[in-house]
Formats: sequence, structure tokens, C-alpha cells
Amino acid sequence: MRQHLVKVTADSFPTVTGEKFHKQKKVLVVQEKTGRFKGQGIWKFPTGVVNEGEYIHDGSVREVKEETGVDTEFVQVLAFRQTHKAFFEKSDLFFVCMMKPLSLEINAQESEIEAAQWMPWEEYNKQPFVQNHELLRYMTDICSAKTNGHYEGFTPLPVSAPDLQGNLYFNNRDLSSRQ
Repeated sequence: MRQHLVKVTADSFPTVTGEKFHKQKKVLVVQEKTGRFKGQGIWKFPTGVVNEGEYIHDGSVREVKEETGVDTEFVQVLAFRQTHKAFFEKSDLFFVCMMKPLSLEINAQESEIEAAQWMPWEEYNKQPFVQNHELLRYMTDICSAKTNGHYEGFTPLPVSAPDLQGNLYFNNRDLSSRQ
């Protein structure tokens, strides 16, 4: 039996984009009904585990839909973090993904989600949990830079090699001539 050594999670950053974002500046957040944040009143981005054989961008779209009922389109991987012995004693690759909402109506998943809402960006940032957590402070800085046009994440490009299909995630702003 083969053991999986790495768990891949995607933390999705669905935000009202374009002109709506600049006027409303809201992000989709959830409070967990289960897990380590249960009952703590912490608002966080939808998060989930990518299934075996599932691409990061597909898993992030699926997880947002499952937890909130909101349809999204994957935009970019903004950043990722690697840790060891995190979840089931496995290494963990945690991806921060920017998503574009295709719908705004929320229908929270009853089994895992206590509450879900579109929260003003500044309100999300002011949470003590965000302010006191180094990873979340970096994430909010990166997300702010992206929405202000000062940061470029990684876009998937389908690629193939002999007997393999996959995606290369790269900064397409600086290498647009090859697409």
C-alpha cells in the first residue's frame, strides 16, 4: 500500500472583483462548525483538501462551492507555504488562491460551516486572529498587493511531457510571449 507523504490544501480568497471590489472591498469568509477553529468566532477564507488526482485550481473552485455554495473561477495561486508533520503527520503544501466569484448568493454547507458571509476587507483584516498570526498577515499583504495591481501570482498553464499531463504554475506577466 502506497502512503501519501504530502497533503495539499487550498485557501481560497474569493473577492468581489473589478469595479465592484473597489467600491465594496468584500471577501467571502466562513466560520467553521468543526475543526480547530470551531466555536471561536474566527472568520477565515474557505479552505479544503485537494483530492488525489485533482489539480489545485479545480480543488479550490470545488471547495469554495462545497463550503459556501458560491460559484467561482480560479484566478491565480498567490503564494504557498510548506510545513512538515502538520496534518496526519504528513508534509503540507498550503496554497493561497485568488478566486473570482461568478455568483454572490451564499448557501453554507451545513455539516462543516457555522456561518458564511461577504465581509468588508478592512473588517477581516482587523480581526485579532489575523493581526496576531504571521502567516495571515503575510497573506493579507499579498492579497492587498494583488488587488491593487502591485503583485502577480502564478497562473496554470496545461503542459505535457512523455506520458504525463499537468500544469505549470508561473507568473505570466513577466513571460507573456510564450503563451
